This record gives sequence, structure tokens and C-alpha cells, in this order.
Amino acid sequence: MIFITMNKIKYLLLLLLAAFTYAESDGYAKNGDIEIYYVDYGPEEATPILLVQGLGGQLTFWPDELIDMFRENGFRPIVYDNRDVGLSHSFEEYGKPNFIWNYIKFYTGLPINSVYSLSDMSNDGMAVLDELNIDRSHILAMSMGGMITQRMVAENNERFISYVLVASMAEAPNATNSPKGELKNLIENRSFKEQTIDERVDRSLRIFQILSSEGVEIDEDRFRAEARKNIERSSNDSGFSRQLIAILADENRFEEVKKISVPTLVIHGKLDPLVPFDEGKKTADSIPNSKFIAVEKMRHLIDKPVLDVIEVPLIEHLRSSETN
Repeated sequence: MIFITMNKIKYLLLLLLAAFTYAESDGYAKNGDIEIYYVDYGPEEATPILLVQGLGGQLTFWPDELIDMFRENGFRPIVYDNRDVGLSHSFEEYGKPNFIWNYIKFYTGLPINSVYSLSDMSNDGMAVLDELNIDRSHILAMSMGGMITQRMVAENNERFISYVLVASMAEAPNATNSPKGELKNLIENRSFKEQTIDERVDRSLRIFQILSSEGVEIDEDRFRAEARKNIERSSNDSGFSRQLIAILADENRFEEVKKISVPTLVIHGKLDPLVPFDEGKKTADSIPNSKFIAVEKMRHLIDKPVLDVIEVPLIEHLRSSETN
């Protein structure tokens, strides 16, 4: 005979509840013929928040601490791979763009042709919400993800509860606001050259070291292991280049962001070497009734020191938006 104590029953119920509460699901959303891979962290009954990654970033790049923070505060984080990275539709058949010619066009102001546009990528995000039958959602986006979602939110205000824009800008890239020095060289290096896995890992490590907050030391062994996992998850390295061309081909979005009517929080690091701080402030000033947080030691990433600073105002922003 098996005896089960009341404490054991409570423990089993808690395990079942935890499994239900934090049940994850994944799948593909379709934007025409384009398939977009997503992960829905649940729970289904919680208020959704869609997270949109930056240039070349797979959905695995989101910090676990950020996902956990949303879950613990009663939200339903949903992440996805932008087109041309991760497990979403790849455009590898187009190959790497001719960057010499495209950079000549960029610096001389000539039109740049792209395989797809930031508007196409904006529609990918809407397809994820439609696939999950989500009428309204919060949305948080960083870097290129912010460029994608500025248009997404401006054209679909009724679909969003609030907007959080991190380390991004409405200005089109130009010679004055583009990366300089070593970071510029690393980005161009990734665009031009075919590299071994070890070279790709080394390059990624150096980029993250430059973009991490002041005082943050990256665990190199752990980073290298995670970087290799991401390469194994998707070997498509040329998507970065095509996404970059989509950014360079886009126009500034200042008139569009003026149409954003949902409560908006703009977060930008004072030390950002990729998207200048002044560009973040200028973008915030262009969005009606937006709030702006300047993070002292932040560069370009949402790492632990940044999360410690922004957690309280971020959660307050989301919750207050739901009561408006």
C-alpha cells in the first residue's frame, strides 16, 4: 500500500501548477510565403508582451533574466526569430550583398536596393500576433528591432497596449550616426568575409565586449559555448548582411513615430557606441507623450546592471498602461 501525505499532495500540485503556469509553446507564423519561428513562454491567460530582436540576433539572445522578470510579474513573453536569422525563413539563395557598391551608395546618398524591407519585417511581427490570436499586446524592441517596430506600432496603434523602445533610433543611418572605429570594422568584417566557426565566435565575443555595460566582464568560456550553440541552431551567417542592407535602405521614420499614440517608454544608454545617445533622445522627443530613461553605464545591451536599473520603471510602465 502506498501512503501519500498531505504535504506530498501539495508538493505535487505545486509542481503541476508551475508546469502549467510556465508552459512554453513554439511554432511558425506565416507572412505570405515567409515562415517566422516563435516561442510563447505563456501562460496564455497573462498579458502578452512581444519582444523584437536586433540586427542578426536570434530569439535565444534575449537574457533569461529578462524573460524571468516578465513571467514573475504576470506577463506572457513571446519572442521570435526575425526573417533571415535563426529558424525563420532564410534568404541565403540571394547570397551576401555587394557591400563595396552598397557602401558607396550609402555614403553618396544613392538609393540602396534590398531583398526585403524593414516594413516587411514589421509585418512578420504582426503575423506572430495573428497566429497566436492576440488582439492587443505590449511590445518591447531593441536596436534594429526598434526600427522595425516603430512602423509596426505607428500603423497598428489599436493592437498595442504599450511600447518600450531600447537602444534604437528613428533616424536613418548616415555617416555621422554610424558606428566608428573597431566596432565599425567588426561589423564590416562580418559583412564582407566568410569565416570559420572559431573566427565567428571570436568576432561575436569582441562585439559583445564592446557593447556590454561599463564594468561588465563577460565569462568568455560560457560565451563561446553559447555562441557555438547559436551557430549550430542556425548556420545562416549571411542573414546579418541582408538585414543590414534593409536598415541602410530605409528612410528616417520621424513622421511615422509622431503617429504613435500608445504609452511609450524609451530607454537608452549614455555610452552606446552603436546607436548614439542623442539619437535615442531625439527619437523619444518625436514620439508624443513618451517617457525617456537615460541609463548611466549602459552601452547597447540589456545586461544585468541595466536590468537592475530599469526593472521597476519598466514594470510600472507596463502596468500603468493597462489601466489607461
